[in-house]
Amino acid sequence: MSFFDTSNIRGDIFGGVTAGIVALPLALAFGEASGAGPIAGLWGAIFVGFFASLFGGTPTNVSGPTGPMVVVFAGVFASLTGNPALVFAAVILAGLLQILFGFMRLGQYIRLVPYPVISGFMSGIGCIIIALQFSRLFGHEPEGGGTIPALTAIPGAVADPNFAALGIGLVTLAIVFFWPPKFGKYLPGALAALIIGTLLSLVLKGSPILGDIPTGLPSLIIPEFSRDTFLVVIEAAFILAILGAVDSLLTSLVADNMTRTRHDSEKELIGQGIGNTVAGFFGAIPGAGATMRTVVNIRSGGTTKIAGIIHALVLLAIVLSLSPLASQIPHAVLAGILVKVGYDIIDVAYLKRAHRGPRWDLVLMIMVLGLTVFVDLITAVAVGVVMAALAFVKRLADSQLSDLDDPNSVTTTPEELALLDSVRNKVTLFDFTGPLSFGAAADLGHQVRERVREHSSAIVLDFTRLTFIDVSASRAVETIACDAKDAGKTVYVVGLNEEVASVLDGLGSDHCIPTNTRYALRIDAIRAAVAEVTAAKGGNAPPADPEPQPS
Repeated sequence: MSFFDTSNIRGDIFGGVTAGIVALPLALAFGEASGAGPIAGLWGAIFVGFFASLFGGTPTNVSGPTGPMVVVFAGVFASLTGNPALVFAAVILAGLLQILFGFMRLGQYIRLVPYPVISGFMSGIGCIIIALQFSRLFGHEPEGGGTIPALTAIPGAVADPNFAALGIGLVTLAIVFFWPPKFGKYLPGALAALIIGTLLSLVLKGSPILGDIPTGLPSLIIPEFSRDTFLVVIEAAFILAILGAVDSLLTSLVADNMTRTRHDSEKELIGQGIGNTVAGFFGAIPGAGATMRTVVNIRSGGTTKIAGIIHALVLLAIVLSLSPLASQIPHAVLAGILVKVGYDIIDVAYLKRAHRGPRWDLVLMIMVLGLTVFVDLITAVAVGVVMAALAFVKRLADSQLSDLDDPNSVTTTPEELALLDSVRNKVTLFDFTGPLSFGAAADLGHQVRERVREHSSAIVLDFTRLTFIDVSASRAVETIACDAKDAGKTVYVVGLNEEVASVLDGLGSDHCIPTNTRYALRIDAIRAAVAEVTAAKGGNAPPADPEPQPS
């Protein structure tokens, strides 16, 4: 099989050219919003788009600057006072981390982030993008970086608008939100807004414009670290790497759903990492798999990595020849385009239906959204994942304990039921199922004590369906067995598999479980327990196996 599949070359050319045209206004807008300049956005789309397509694991993915990546990068740019050697050291390191993630096969774990967390931080990023661009629609530039300064600048911008910029911004918003889909097949709404808004600025004078944009090839940047900024660079690189990985793999899932294929997560991370590493060496802003550009590519006929490469080459041709024209683009036009991008990132579809779903998931989503907007992204995701995990463990533990607490949840055969009834419930049966989580372990001993009456003489613990046990649960089993032993009750164990038995033995948690009361079959354990209880009363015991069978 060849490295390039040319079987769909016509569709790939059309998909790549269309994606490149769609990417142009977004790359300019993201570059301007990042603080590094519009040309850095274009070079980011070129480098990341080319190398991620060449080495990535999703043939239809089109990569470049995205809203989430730009929000984080803008914060890094501001915190490092725009020092290129430090800023792009973080980008290079982020790319190297993504390559490492790929070799460590971490892609499968990144995709385990719960949907409410993803929805919350993506929606939070959408809100940040809108907040950062709102003042620019009125012809003003917010002072300082971050969401709070941007929000506090809005009242002043609204009170003292630049009417030329406001008019151009409103026209841009109208185009990007209401551009007819039938026209969008030939001229994307964002590109139409870019052209019309720029032409309108020739009539409505006074709107701030981009100004001079460097032409030619970018300069090589040598990264550097300083003692004062080392931790800031490391933290920024880690956030960019994680966010870029999540963003790209989510886009890959969208592409899989549209093409009925399956991407290679590890290879995709390596491709994204190579793209971002190269971008960092040439002063380009980092990127990730871009959902909108990927969808446009697929719908336009692109099916292989050739389309993504062509998308990058189209942008390269534009940046080498049309930079002087791009210098006339008003800030308000790019702000209007980015407001639409921010709106598209917000998970409006989920918010409309959230009240009909689990209440906790909605609370989690809103909490992550708030932390993303007002604290920072890494805190939002970390808190969200921890809270989601704790909530899941709590629900799992409640389910496990409810099954344990419900005698009707134990399926007994008629013979087992007859044996238990013959001793008037002096033998208590517990059936453990699935993995016994640490969440259930805390209340396990209490639940057993509640069900074991004072006149019970024996306990049967059935581990036949127990697939996994951790340290917390093994300690709970030890407590149950030792409590029973101290109370003069015999513990019978059924169906210990090798993994569970080795954990109990390795931790010394089975020292209160007699070795001669372990059985492979539950009916044999019940017979032995009933025989013991009957013998203790001096009655005739039902026949029991003389020797326990190894479990």
